[in-house]
Amino acid sequence: MQATDRYLDPNQARTRPATSYEDLLGDALERAFAMGIHDLDGLVEYLNRTGPVSPSGKPWTPDSYQVEIKTLAQ
Repeated sequence: MQATDRYLDPNQARTRPATSYEDLLGDALERAFAMGIHDLDGLVEYLNRTGPVSPSGKPWTPDSYQVEIKTLAQ
């Protein structure tokens, strides 16, 4: 009997490869989560400290973060 992988491919819903920006943002969020940062304000503060910069070039805000994550999820 052949074993099957029970874990999902984390990129299975992607229709294209991730951009460099998306990879950087994802890596930054993974580091923040690993440090125990899970709240919106903490994530925004972390991104403003470490990058990547927001698409507008302005500091991240809770609103701009939520808009960007929603956009990337489409």
